[in-house]
Amino acid sequence: MLDPDTELSVAIAQIVQRLQGSGLCTRLERQAQISLHSSDIKLESLKEDIKEFLKTSGWEKKLQNAVYRELSVLPSPSHPSAPSEHIKEPLAYMRRAQASWEKRVLKSLNSMCTELSIPLARKRPVDEQRELLSKWNEMGTDEPDLSLFRPVYAPKDFLEVLINLRNPNYDSSDQPSFSSHLGLIQIPLQVKDIPELREYFRELDLKTGQLGIDDSTQVPPELFENEHVRIGKKVLSEQDSAAAQQYVRQGCPTALRAELWALMLNISNHPEDVLFYEQLKSNVIQHDLLADSLIYKDVKLTASNDDYYFVFEDYLYQVLLCFSRDTSVLEHFAYNSASPPKSYIRGKLGLEEYAVVYPPNGVIPFHGFSMYVAPLCFLYNEPSKLYQVFREMYVRFFFRLHSISSHRSGIVSLCLLFESLLQTHLPQLFYHLREIGAQPLRISFKWMVRAFSGYLATDQLLLLWDRILGYNSLEILAVLAVAVFAFRAVNLMEVTSLAAAEAVLADLSTLKVMPLLQIFLFATVT
Repeated sequence: MLDPDTELSVAIAQIVQRLQGSGLCTRLERQAQISLHSSDIKLESLKEDIKEFLKTSGWEKKLQNAVYRELSVLPSPSHPSAPSEHIKEPLAYMRRAQASWEKRVLKSLNSMCTELSIPLARKRPVDEQRELLSKWNEMGTDEPDLSLFRPVYAPKDFLEVLINLRNPNYDSSDQPSFSSHLGLIQIPLQVKDIPELREYFRELDLKTGQLGIDDSTQVPPELFENEHVRIGKKVLSEQDSAAAQQYVRQGCPTALRAELWALMLNISNHPEDVLFYEQLKSNVIQHDLLADSLIYKDVKLTASNDDYYFVFEDYLYQVLLCFSRDTSVLEHFAYNSASPPKSYIRGKLGLEEYAVVYPPNGVIPFHGFSMYVAPLCFLYNEPSKLYQVFREMYVRFFFRLHSISSHRSGIVSLCLLFESLLQTHLPQLFYHLREIGAQPLRISFKWMVRAFSGYLATDQLLLLWDRILGYNSLEILAVLAVAVFAFRAVNLMEVTSLAAAEAVLADLSTLKVMPLLQIFLFATVT
């Protein structure tokens, strides 16, 4: 552990190093140079005058937002001599499990490549490039033959891996409190209990106004909403990411959500950002990847069959194909327990100098991956901005839902949090489902892996994602999963099989997220 002063110094050094290579740094320098021509800048007070200019012109706020973004994303500073793999994941058995899972996924990808005699990547012929460019905005009308392609893996495959996770250094007989945990996840990680969750999500309590609640004993909903909209507009006028994050804990007004999310995620859509998106698009036009077919297949299997999202099929292809080419995504592997998969130039297998990351962003899409993008299409109709928001959401949150780690927002911790809350606060239901072979996690896992996308009505999903952004945490996914079981507990107590339990919980589209969360968190007896 580092002492507080050293930790602060290391954090500052990391942030300065990252910002020095950013477009913001270049723009700041350019503005500072322009300010030298102002009559308000005096040579004898040059430093202070330039600082004042940057403050009054709004550039200081932009710098603060960029620093806040780095603080939200980067892991806590570790000891300078700590190896990089410890920063990615401190527990050795987790790192081994993740590495083993990656090999399995790669094997699946390579076997598909061999079976279908399709290269991992190829340059498109000129005629094919022209054709793809001409129908870029209507790719959904294309019907390629995808019958031979299959998803590399589905959430249920990933769950089986998590169920078999064990800490080799841990003897459960030494800890009777954990040995009484009867869920599928059998590793000892620290997760919050109800009192800790109440403190963490204290803005969600029954006395605080919330968007997504139809009635309140404290303030009439229309009065709260009007005042909340007024404050939201003030937050946007101030352009303060930290204030926006605090604000959305009570929910975003629909009309302000797109701008508030972009502010929180520090998305600005400068001309160079649009140009970068166009470069990614050009890469898609020029080269065909096997991963493209996996993306097509996933969209066809999921979003295209969804009543809410099928209209966004073209957007999904555009965003996901560009995402697969974006090498800037590789930066998140510095704090992700996963490592980007590598391929080798033909005939050079095993020679590191001939290794390339594949796909270029290091992320192999799986069944349901496109559902991370689909809800965002309701907010952004400008492709480059939609793309930036999704990429930032992915490198902050979504990657944790399909990688093995001990992080509090990682999928392993979410599963353990779900099971411990359910076993502690609904023990009869938990034991009943377990006895009939319907372990609750087998039902809820798919909800959490997708962050409930495709399961909740879109307005309710966006209210849930407001809170993910507001608290910079995915833990609310596990809390909501338990709240759903609590809401349907009477019906679930009557089922006698896994299939019957799944039927009871098959349709979540009528559920109201915020009342469920509030009732479970703040009306549960502890």
